[in-house]
Order: sequence, then structure tokens, then C-alpha cells
Amino acid sequence: MKVYKHILFDLDGTLSDPKQGIVNSVQYALSKFDMKEQDDKILTAFIGPPLIDSFQDFYGFSSDKAKLAIQYFREYFKEKGIFENKLFEGVPQMLYKLCKKGYILYVATSKLESFAVQIIEHFHLQEYFFDVCGCLPDGSRVEKGEIIAYLMGKHQMNPKECLMIGDRKHDIIGARLNHIDCAAVSFGYGTIEEIKEYAPDYIFESILDLEKFFS
Repeated sequence: MKVYKHILFDLDGTLSDPKQGIVNSVQYALSKFDMKEQDDKILTAFIGPPLIDSFQDFYGFSSDKAKLAIQYFREYFKEKGIFENKLFEGVPQMLYKLCKKGYILYVATSKLESFAVQIIEHFHLQEYFFDVCGCLPDGSRVEKGEIIAYLMGKHQMNPKECLMIGDRKHDIIGARLNHIDCAAVSFGYGTIEEIKEYAPDYIFESILDLEKFFS
């Protein structure tokens, strides 16, 4: 195994299961346009990618309409959806062990950064993370590659010492754009077909598998 120093974690679908909150937030946003989504596969597909991409890809929204939908999404999410969330079993213990071994941990998420910070604090995980980075309210720094690049530049990371861990193709693509290794978890919201198509360096089937990798 290569020697890593900096471990970047995606949030949704990797550390926590946010399905209920995201689905409810999407439905709330759609209701503002007199729409309702019946297909659970489409709703769960919102977990991970940038919201603007999902509203445009699934509903053909223009850029301006997608931005308005995001405002409605966040209206619900900041009040209720943010707490309709749960950690995957074993996450706090895994993070504790990685920190004890000397790894420096980060969150790299396409979620609004302030929401990501709130979620990490809600689950009392802030002591494990050196930094939490997400997208900005003005819609900038939304792609995973941009988020990883920002973190790496801010903390002057050596690409050879970095590993990105996520559950969707966006995490793998973002890692490749920044010339760092990546691992995918198969228990999140990316299908195994999606994961294998984008060929991460490692695949973890559980939090325990992930933990054992660093032991």
C-alpha cells in the first residue's frame, strides 16, 4: 500500500446516509413548480452530484430555473433536511482510529460548505477533521475537482500523499483531475457499475473494510 498522509472524505453516501433529507428537500423544491417526482431512483440520484447538474439533467431546467430550485431546496434543507440524516455504522470509530494513526482528515463535499460544517458538528465529528470544504452560496466551487484543488492548495498537499474517498463517479473524476489516488465505497449511492466504469484505485465494501485498509 502507498503511504498516504492526507485523506479526503466525501460526505453524503460515504460518511452519512442523507437520503431522507435530500429527497424531502428535492420534493419541496419541485412543489414550488407544481411538480412531484414519483421515481425513487431519480430522487436518490440527487445524492452526490452538484444540485444544479441534477435539476438541469433530470428536469431540463435552465440555469436560472435550476438556481431558483436550489434556493427552494436549501430553504427546506436548512430547517429540516439537514437533520434528516444518519451516520453509517462505525464511522466515528473509524475516524478516531485514522486520526490516532496520524492521518490528516478532510471533508470534500459538493454540499454547501456551511451545511457540511453543521452536519459534522451535529454528529460531533469536528475533532477528527482538519478542514471541511464544500461549495459556496454564490454557486462557485461546486465541482468535486474544484473542491479538491482548493483543499490541496490551501494546505499545500503533496498529490502523492493524498487519497480521496467517495461513493460516486464525481469523486473519482475529481481525484483524477488533481492527480491523486482515489477509493470508492460500494455501500453509498453510486452503483457498482458506475464505480467500476471509472476505475478507482481501491473499492471498500464497508466502513470496516475502509478501516482495515489503514491498519
